[in-house]
Amino acid sequence: MEKVARFIVSTLIVAAIVHAVLVRAGDPDILKDILVPPSIDPNNITRQYLTYTGFRLLRKANVTGKTTALIAKASVKEFPALEGQGISASMIIYPPSGINPPHIHQRASELLMVLHGELEVGFIDSSNKLYKQTLQSSDLFIFPKGLVHYQINTKSDYPSYAVAMFGSASAGTISLPKTLFGTGISPDILSKAFKVDGDTISKLIRGTQ
Repeated sequence: MEKVARFIVSTLIVAAIVHAVLVRAGDPDILKDILVPPSIDPNNITRQYLTYTGFRLLRKANVTGKTTALIAKASVKEFPALEGQGISASMIIYPPSGINPPHIHQRASELLMVLHGELEVGFIDSSNKLYKQTLQSSDLFIFPKGLVHYQINTKSDYPSYAVAMFGSASAGTISLPKTLFGTGISPDILSKAFKVDGDTISKLIRGTQ
């Protein structure tokens, strides 16, 4: 009976630890409707505090000559009212044939909606399987949390527009090209890792500068 009791207690402890980890996997719950910085009196919250207009500037952006996507973020950094709400968004303009290079959001899944144009999107799961799709206006696509994914405008004559929604107020973004070739990793290490010559690695490094 003593062994059984110890087993039950151990099982309960493990279950409690697993539960605690899962609870902390997303943004923490809040005990107030709206969280505000200490510099702001909660009693003086206005509709302006709850409004974000930063995407207006992106709508006026010139994409001529651009090859990579133009992105405006509305995370808790840019929009403090999102603190504790577990959600954020980005507006993205893809120039003709423009790409949003392979990247990761380490703290959130992403739900992408195409507003205008056409996009090829894809992500790679943990078994190295590629899920690729072509999206048109009003289509949705989900990128699971922490998986490598990309988007590219398949049209060469006009830009595409999309909005991305994240299950965190601070989803985070890790760009693979910049992380691998723009952060000072030794060219020798990169050359060995990718099994290419040093000149190729040097070109990749210059491309991220």
